[in-house]
Amino acid sequence: MVITAIKPSSEDNRMLQVIVASLNPAKIAAARLALAQLLPDSPFVVTGVAVDSGVAEQPMSDAETYQGARQRAFAAKTLVPEADLWIGMEGGVEFSDAQLTPRHCITFAWIQVLGQALDNASRSASLTLPPIVAQALANGEALGPAMDRLYQQSDSQPTGGAIGMLTQQHLTRRTVYRDTLILVLTPWLNPQLYR
Repeated sequence: MVITAIKPSSEDNRMLQVIVASLNPAKIAAARLALAQLLPDSPFVVTGVAVDSGVAEQPMSDAETYQGARQRAFAAKTLVPEADLWIGMEGGVEFSDAQLTPRHCITFAWIQVLGQALDNASRSASLTLPPIVAQALANGEALGPAMDRLYQQSDSQPTGGAIGMLTQQHLTRRTVYRDTLILVLTPWLNPQLYR
C-alpha cells in the first residue's frame, strides 16, 4: 500500500479561516509561518482573538500549560465558530521536582489545534532556564518579567521571549511555535492515516 499525503483543500477554493487564541504577535506570526510553509498555494487568513486561558498567568506545570492551550482553543472556537481551525498556544514552566528546585527548571509550550475532525496537541521543545531565572520563578515572578529584568529589557515576550534571549536569537518563540504547530497539524495533512 502506498500512502500519499494530501494537503487539505476546499472544493470552492475559499480562504481558510484560522483563529489564534491570543493577541500575542509571536503566536500569530508562528501560525502564519506554519501555514505558509504547509499551504504555499492555498489562501488563508490568520486572526488573533483575546480569550482567557483559564489558568494562571504563569503556568507552573506541564498539565496546567496543556490545560491553558486547550482552553484557549475551545474559547476561540466559541467566539468565532465559523472558522476552520482554532489554535491555542500556552507557554509554561516546570521544575524538576515538587520542591521548586531552582537548579533545574524548563520552559516550553503546548499547542492545541481544533478543526473539523481534528483535535490534536503537541508540546514544544524544552529549554533549561538559568538558575537565577528559576529562582525568580520559584519566588512567584513570571518568566517574561524575570527575563526582562535579567536582560534589562521591557516586554520582550511578544518578540523572541526567553527562547530568543537565551539562544541569542538562533531560535525564538515564533520559530519554536511554528515548528510545533506543523507537528500538531500532521493529522490534518494526512487525514487518511488518522481516521
